[in-house]
Amino acid sequence: MKKIETHKKGQFMKQVYTCFCTDVIHEGHLNLINEARKYGEVTVGVLSERAMIRYDRFPTISEEERMEMIRKVPGISHVRIQDSIKYDEVFEELHPDVIIHGDNWKTGHLSFIRDNVLKNIEKYGGELVEIPYTYNPNVKKIDARRLEKLAMPEFRRGRLRKLMKLTPVVKLMEVHSGLTGLIVEKTVAVEEDGLSQFDGMWLSSLCDSTDRGKPDIELVDLTSRMRTADEIMDVTTKPIVMDVDTGGMIEHFVYTVRTLERSGISACIMEDKTGLKKNSLFGTEVVQTQDDIEHFCAKIRAGKETQRSDDFMIIARNESLILEKGMEDALKRCRAYVEAGADGIMIHSRRRDPAEIFEFCDTFRSTDPDTPLIVVPTSFCDVTTEEFEKHGINIVIYANQLMRAAVPAMQDVATKILVNHRSAEVEEEIMPFKEIIKMIDEI
Repeated sequence: MKKIETHKKGQFMKQVYTCFCTDVIHEGHLNLINEARKYGEVTVGVLSERAMIRYDRFPTISEEERMEMIRKVPGISHVRIQDSIKYDEVFEELHPDVIIHGDNWKTGHLSFIRDNVLKNIEKYGGELVEIPYTYNPNVKKIDARRLEKLAMPEFRRGRLRKLMKLTPVVKLMEVHSGLTGLIVEKTVAVEEDGLSQFDGMWLSSLCDSTDRGKPDIELVDLTSRMRTADEIMDVTTKPIVMDVDTGGMIEHFVYTVRTLERSGISACIMEDKTGLKKNSLFGTEVVQTQDDIEHFCAKIRAGKETQRSDDFMIIARNESLILEKGMEDALKRCRAYVEAGADGIMIHSRRRDPAEIFEFCDTFRSTDPDTPLIVVPTSFCDVTTEEFEKHGINIVIYANQLMRAAVPAMQDVATKILVNHRSAEVEEEIMPFKEIIKMIDEI
């Protein structure tokens, strides 16, 4: 953007830039724009959908709708899409004289973006003007409504499909309570390239059963499983994928689909086994029976015919590699499941070497470039999401790490209290409850 000469004074106006990642304009945004106008000609960047999901925001309206919303605000000269939370491209293309932003990014993970702006100012010149962030009941209510909207079933349910279009690999983390849901919802890591966070949640039957002290044999019924799901959905907004084990009888599975879909669950994953469920971690060490292809396909078809929306996904989990039935059996079954209407394939393995998973994915992708592939790298845990992406994998589920982290930590604290006959020795190892409470939003 070139400097624009004013007709009144024959002087070049300063170019002022700010960026919004909002679905609604409130008085805080207007205050910032009014302040920006004092410095010169204002350009507003609208953070793209792809960038917003990295910024801990998920848009409820389209990019064009958000751009049009900004265009209607008086005093703005230009509106553009900003494709990254970092400002490198903005400085390279626009060379802004002034960057305007609220002062809320001075601490926390957003300070990473502020540091990036300051580095660009050092390189290209310009100045940073920080406006006191607007905190009042009206702004708080608007922000709360945005979160409530994202939590509504019709918005939450469709987010998984949207995420697969916006990010190379969707990362899901196991949750088994409202608190673990909040941890997954709010944990953000600062990386060299930007911010990283989990895209959604995995509600595992293994962890849900374990949290109740029950064996993982489909003992916990759907009503109890939905109680856990409701507790998580009540305090979070991210999409949830639910483990439904074998799905039970076809006549029962169709009601499960209706229940999950209505509640706002984005997808269910159903494994192709029958009889009393045994955890896949045992492999062939225990007797496990794989379902007939025809019967499992009939279950998939029944579920797809039952669902009312196009958002909900039924993902077929294949156990052929777990049961050592070979690659050809796995490929044959999964192609049949897709033909029956499965919205995705979860291929499972308990080997530490990911070679057979990669072989399956590469071979499957040679004839099917579109069907989403899902993996659970519990055994082959040294593989990165970037490596999964190279093999056409769309969703990675970290299926039980939070529970596995919690149990030894709790056992250690409990033991030390018994040994020392007091809790003083563990105080430095445990989080102050005040910090835990801060995670919980008040209405």
